[in-house]
Formats: sequence, C-alpha cells, structure tokens
Amino acid sequence: MIYNKEYEIMPREDLEQLQIERLQMTLNRVYRNVALYKKKFDENKINIENIRTLKDIQELPFTTKDDLRKSYPYDMFAVPLKDIVRIHSSKGRTGKPIAVGYTKNDINHWSELVARTLYSAGITESDFVQIAYDYSMFTGGFGIHYGAERIGASVIPSSSSKNIKEQLLIMKDYKTSALLSTPSYALDIAKTLMEISAHPEELNLRIGLFGAEPWSEKIRNQIEEKLYIKAYNNYGVNEIVGPGTAGECQEQNGLHINEDHFIVEIIDPETGKKIDDGEEGELVFTTITREGYPLIRYRTGDISSLIEGQCHCGRTTRRIKSVTARTDDLIVIRGLSVFPIQIEEVLKKAEGIEPHYQFIIESEDGIDTLEIQLEVSEDFFNDDLNKLIELKSKITGMLKDETGISAKITFVEQKTLMNNNKRVIYRR
Repeated sequence: MIYNKEYEIMPREDLEQLQIERLQMTLNRVYRNVALYKKKFDENKINIENIRTLKDIQELPFTTKDDLRKSYPYDMFAVPLKDIVRIHSSKGRTGKPIAVGYTKNDINHWSELVARTLYSAGITESDFVQIAYDYSMFTGGFGIHYGAERIGASVIPSSSSKNIKEQLLIMKDYKTSALLSTPSYALDIAKTLMEISAHPEELNLRIGLFGAEPWSEKIRNQIEEKLYIKAYNNYGVNEIVGPGTAGECQEQNGLHINEDHFIVEIIDPETGKKIDDGEEGELVFTTITREGYPLIRYRTGDISSLIEGQCHCGRTTRRIKSVTARTDDLIVIRGLSVFPIQIEEVLKKAEGIEPHYQFIIESEDGIDTLEIQLEVSEDFFNDDLNKLIELKSKITGMLKDETGISAKITFVEQKTLMNNNKRVIYRR
C-alpha cells in the first residue's frame, strides 16, 4: 500500500534532483535566518552556491545536540515567532530542553509523512486507531494523531497514562483495529490479557505500529504471537520532525526514509566520514522542507545502516535497518529517555552511596528493565536489613519522581565497580 505514489515511487534520478533543489533552498534559508549556520558556513569558508550535488553535502559542517542546546530556546528558528504555530521539545544531556518549532506548512508536511507511515503498514480510513503514546511535549502522540486523521481513520487518543485494563476496555468497546504505542507497552497489554484470562481473538486488533524505543525481531515475534497482529516498526527523531521520519512497509524489511523531505547519510561516528551502504554507523539527517526548524547534517547519535537494493513493495526510497544502539550513553527504557548524568544527580542526593555505579539494561520477556548497581559504604552491610530496604525505597522513589524511570536497585560492596570503565551495559 502506497499513500503518495508521486514521491514514494519517484524514479531515483528525479528524486535526487528534487533533493538537491530543496537542499539549495534550505541552505539559503538557514544562511539568511539562522545565526548558527551563518557562523558555521563562514568559519568553514562554505559557499552555498557550490553545493550542487548530493555528494557536495559532505562539505557542510555537522549540527549536534550541543548546537541545539546552546541555541535554546529560539535561536535555531528560521522564521519569525509569529509564524510558529507549535512548539515541541526534547531533553538534552543536561536535562535542558531543546525547543523545536513548526509552521503551518511544517504541520501539514508532518501529517503527510505520518500518513505515509501508517498507510505503508496497512492502516486505512476503515481502521479505528488507538494511540497509546502520551500527548505532551514529546512528538509521538500528536504526530501519530495527525497522520491517522490525514488518512481518514477513526482516532482514539487513549494515551499511555491510562492503566492497561482501561486500554483493553477501550479496545473491546470501540473495536480498535490498530494499536500505536511503544513495543514494551504492547507487551504489557499482552501480559494483562493473560492475567485476566482473556484471549487476543476477543479483540479486533490486526495491526500494531511501534516505536520510541529500541526493539528487536525477538520482541516483534513476541508481540505478533501474543496479540495475534502484524507488528511494524517506525522511526522518528524529535529534532527532525518526530514520527514520520521513516517507517516499515508490509514487507517488514527495513524502514523507508521519506527522502523527498530528508537527506540521509551514514557516517563513521569517530571520523565523521561517510561509510558504504550496508556498513553500520551513525545516522545523519538534513531536512529539506522544514520552514520553522531546518537542520543541516544533524547527528542523531542513532546507529543503523542503509539497506542495499530496492524494496519489493515498489518504493524507490532508501531503507535503514532498525536502530538498536546509540553513539552516546543515552538510556531508553519503555519509551522514556534519560542520560546517566541525570540519574547520577539523583544518586548523589542519597546518603551512603559511593561514586561508583553501573546501569544494566536487560530484556525480560521482551520488556526492557533497568538495574542500577551501586557501591555503598561497608557500614551499610553491617547495619540491619531494614536500613538497606529503606535506602532502596528512597532511591527508587527519587528516580521515579525526578526522571520518570523505574529501576531495580542492587547494592554491591566497595571497590566492586571502581575499575569498570563501561557505565552502561546492554543485555537485550
């Protein structure tokens, strides 16, 4: 199923010509209106008139999260504030947010991109779409909502703030046919079904579109088996646009980039040099239609690779493999993102904690869990058990209140972790 045949199956030669034309317009816009880019281009002696091919994009400087934080809140906007109709945000490493602005045209494009993603997974105007992402400064809920309405589906904005039994009641009563959430939330729904002795066939679900956290083929298989649905992956970057950046078609063989709106590169995260198709590296995106918040060669920190060859679905757009890792130490658990430094700030407030700790991310029945191993002073192990339980409870509560993250706390003896150079361990 192809939503927009004009662009999704456009011949590669025509698509690349469209990309370079839109890139040139974007470069002129950011040079005139965004101080960061004028400074970067001037410092690197970039003459934007010389950027005439897609290969030439490699001459342009990268944009990083640090650049966006330093420009907070509005210095990255390329239009007057009166033309911004929506602001979303994402958090940086220090917890300082990054403000992202959208014009009316940006919102229109966003709706179109998400519509393509939903349609490619088989969602149509006949579906009842239950959106279990939070509607907040995070782009997920709103972006998916726009796209579902664009294709004419019936939208049920249930939000993940509702408990699972409420979600299931909504699914049964409203005959939900498509679920959109994080994959871990879908597994929570499957688990609750078993607990209440209900069968997936009692629901009308047939499709699930999941994102906002890394997930594997193993988790896909579990979701499909436990909910009796087809599960599809989608990929979004808040700073780029949100959901709609890329999505799987019904072939389930890579995520199609909407290349009429984005130019994608894969680079070596150490050298910044472009690497060959099929090799794993860091995803870099350039927006070529964004008005309010255009970004040039934005380093996402996500690790993936470009898939060679054309998809059997007929789309000519390039595909990437699912993102399962990052170049930095960002921890993504059940749709929530947090940097270790944010957790560390919480831990420093707890009496008796040594300055050595380790974060272990595992998958239990397809659901990600976070264990924090903490060194504590010897006195704590000599004290009664109630003191340790009280400290664990205190830390758990502080983490939940200040970061939203739930974690298992494990105390270890002094000097157990002090020589360990790897702060975050993945055992997915």
